[in-house]
Formats: sequence, structure tokens, C-alpha cells
Amino acid sequence: MKMLQDVVSNINKVVWGVPMLVLLVGTHLFFTFRLKFIQRHIFKAIKLSVTKDSHSEGDISQFGALATALAATIGTGNIVGVATAVALGGPGAVLWCWLTGLFGIATKYSEGLLAVKYRVKTSDGTMLGGPMYALERGAKMKWLGILFAIFTTVACFGIGNMTQANSITSMLKTSFNVNPYISGAVIAVAAGIVLIGGVKSIARVCESLVPFMALFYVLGCITVLFINAPYIPEAIVTIFTRAFTVQAAAGGFVGSTIIAAMRYGIARGLFSNESGMGSAPIAAAAATTSNPVRQALVSMSGVFWDTIIVCALTGLVLVSSIIKYPALGSLSGGDLTAMAFEKVHIFGRYILAVGLVTFAFSTILGWAYYGERAFEYLFGKKPMILFRIVYSVVIFVGSVSANQLVWDIADTFNAFMAIPNLICLLLLNGVIVSETKKYLWSDNVDGVDDTPIPQLEK
Repeated sequence: MKMLQDVVSNINKVVWGVPMLVLLVGTHLFFTFRLKFIQRHIFKAIKLSVTKDSHSEGDISQFGALATALAATIGTGNIVGVATAVALGGPGAVLWCWLTGLFGIATKYSEGLLAVKYRVKTSDGTMLGGPMYALERGAKMKWLGILFAIFTTVACFGIGNMTQANSITSMLKTSFNVNPYISGAVIAVAAGIVLIGGVKSIARVCESLVPFMALFYVLGCITVLFINAPYIPEAIVTIFTRAFTVQAAAGGFVGSTIIAAMRYGIARGLFSNESGMGSAPIAAAAATTSNPVRQALVSMSGVFWDTIIVCALTGLVLVSSIIKYPALGSLSGGDLTAMAFEKVHIFGRYILAVGLVTFAFSTILGWAYYGERAFEYLFGKKPMILFRIVYSVVIFVGSVSANQLVWDIADTFNAFMAIPNLICLLLLNGVIVSETKKYLWSDNVDGVDDTPIPQLEK
């Protein structure tokens, strides 16, 4: 196990080196300018996300698609992931995580647009889409689409399965002394029951769970920040200064380089909002929407909630808590987050417990859908029951696995997915701009795209 962890850790360092950071951040910046700061339409996007569009084809509502994507993105990356970034990259990692979300809005918009533009449907009317179909139909690079599907199928067992289950059981063990084997078994069975119903079952659960869990956790963070109010100004200054300077360990923080802050901040930002990774477009393709731009706007609103709001609040809670209690600076990951909330007497641990369990469980469901669609692209629909059984079993395995190994595997396959997806986005940037001009810049966001959706021949 130690040898495997060392190998995965070394691979992770390579794939998340400077070239990957440049490619990811560069793509975010490229589309931000190419799309004339699409971020300025965020409030229009939020409004559209709760507006029904029932005159088009699709499996689930636009909000259902957004809820499924948010279920997959608002997970342990927002809680444990941000804490890991702070522990390994210093408080400056919080700013890089936040900036990844801010500029990543443009990339998330672009992904959603291509997912709807190049989606297909099966003989029973089920919608299928995502980077693999955009690569095959748009970029004419089916081989790269196959690679993306392979990476997604494998990645879903890391980012969406093992890391989530491991975070739940670790937190329940630390806070309430619940045996990981028991909690892991319960999670696996509960997830398996939901997965039997397919995308509509997943979407129904996510539509109910996501608003509740997000509001509950945000209110919990605000409570902690109210208690830490005298330390918030210093926390904000620390986050900004440490993002660009090299300092020795001080005030409870571990000294870090700019590269470390960028690496862990951007990696955890991607883990959190998944902009550029190509996962969320798989859910976007199932939405009932009039045109590709409309759903693209809805998709990008997810980054606002996930990173601009939730991750920012988590980061501020952690940094202000470390400034207030310097001893917390020696902790990492889930332990750091747990102790920060523990300082809120009586109910602090319950805020974290409910937040982490609901976040992580919803992520397990969302990523199960992504994995299913990638698996179906590779092998067809018939062996789907096998995928669901294996996925449920791996939930249990992840519940009792070593935390650092699980996170390193997740980070590595995040990068493997991102590379073909970013290539697809850059190659098809002309299509993205053309569609945006047709519907958004021409003030025709409710226009109907009557282009026939191809039927899959298999």
C-alpha cells in the first residue's frame, strides 16, 4: 500500500505540474475574454436556472440538470478539499481556489453549450451527451472521446465515490465514533437503491437534497464567521498576501511557495467546481432546453454557488479559525475542518456532520450518473447493472481506505479527464462563439434551436 501511494503521489505531482496549471487557467482566461466576460450574465443565468423550459426535448428539467451537476460538485471538495488546500498550500490557496471558480465560469458555460449542441438520443428517447460526443461529432476525434470516457469511468470511482465515502466515514468515526464498516455499508446500500431508478431518480433526489444541504451549510459557515468576526479582516488580508508571497511558518500557518498555493488551490478548485473537467456537461446534455446557450448559462450558475459562495465561505472559516486558534494550523484535511467547527460549542459538530454527509452522498449520486454515461458510451447499455453493482461495492471499499491515497487518485484522474476536454473546448471555440452570438448577444436566449437531434445507431 505504501508503494502504491508513493507511485500515485509521484504521478499526481507530474500531471498537476506547471503545464497543467497553465493549460487550465489559460483556458479559463481564454474563454473569459473570447466570450466578452460571460460572467457578467451570472444573474440572468441564475434566473434561467429556476425558469421552466418545457417546449423542447430532454430527460429532466434545466433545474434538475443543474441540481444533478451541483450534487456532484458541492461535495467534500468544498469542505475537506479546501482544508487540504489550506494545509498543503497555505491560506493563499483559498484565493487560487476562488479565482479558479470565477474564471472557470466561462469554461463551464462553454462545456454546457457543446454538450447540448452535440448531444444524441437513443431509440427510447434518452439524451446522451458530454465531451465524448463533442469530440466525436464536433472535433471528429472519436479516439480522444473514447479516452475521455475511459478516464471518466475510472475517475468516478475516485472523485465521486471513494473520496466522498471516505470523508463521511472518517468524520463520523472522529466525531461520533461510528464504525466505518457500518457507516460504509449503509451509504453503499442507500446509493444503490437510488441508482436503480436511473437519471430521473437521481435528479429527483438531488432536486430535494441540494437546496437544503447548501442552505444549511452556508448558514453554519455564517454562524462560525459571526463568532470569528474580529479575525475576519486579518483572514482576508492573509489569504490575499499569502497567494503571492513566500513566507516562513507563522501565526499557525505552514509557509508555502506561490507554486504550492497555486497547485493545491487550483487542483482543489477544479475538484470542487469541475470547470474544465468535462463532467457536468454530461448532466447538462439531459436537460429540456430550447437551445444550447440557455442550458450553458444554467450550467455556469453552478460554479457561482459552488465556488464563489460555498468554497469561499469554507476558506474564510478555516483561515479565521487558525488565526484565532493557531494550534489548528498543525492539522490537515477533515481534522482541520472538524476542529474549526468544533469551536462552535454544542452544535458545531452537527453542522459539519449534516453538511458533509449530505454533500458527499449527493456527490456519490451525481458521479454515478457521469460514470454510467461514460460506461454506456464505451460498452452500451446492457452491462449497466454490472457498473451499478461495482460502483456500490467500491463505495464500501472507499469508506475504509487510506485518505491521502484516495485523494491523490482523485486528483490524478481529474487531470486525465481535463486534458481531452480542454482540447475539445479549444478546438471548438469558434462554435461556442457562434452559438453565443446567435442566442445571447442577439438577445434571443429563448430562441428555439430546431436542428434535429441525431439518433444513436447502437
